Amino acid sequence: MKHLESVAEFNELKDNGKTIFMFSADWCGDCKFIEPVMPEIEAEHDDFTFSHVDRDQFIDLCADLAIFGIPSFLAFEDGEEIGRFVSKDRKTKEEINDFIDAL
Repeated sequence: MKHLESVAEFNELKDNGKTIFMFSADWCGDCKFIEPVMPEIEAEHDDFTFSHVDRDQFIDLCADLAIFGIPSFLAFEDGEEIGRFVSKDRKTKEEINDFIDAL
């Protein structure tokens, strides 16, 4: 999964194609819990581009997007938000796949 480098890159990704942003942080235990399965999730949903957003590096962007719990997922298609799986709760591979399948 690519790591987001700038807000400009965020805007470029969200405005072009189908992108899922995963918001997390190095210190987040629940984020670490799902990291091992993320490559499998990405492979199962190759119609999306996946991008990791470090909550601490992009705290203002998170506030603007109302991302107050991590890990969280935000999906866009050509600039339009098409779904969000946002909470502070631990997420399973099945829950993440269900979220993506429902988009």
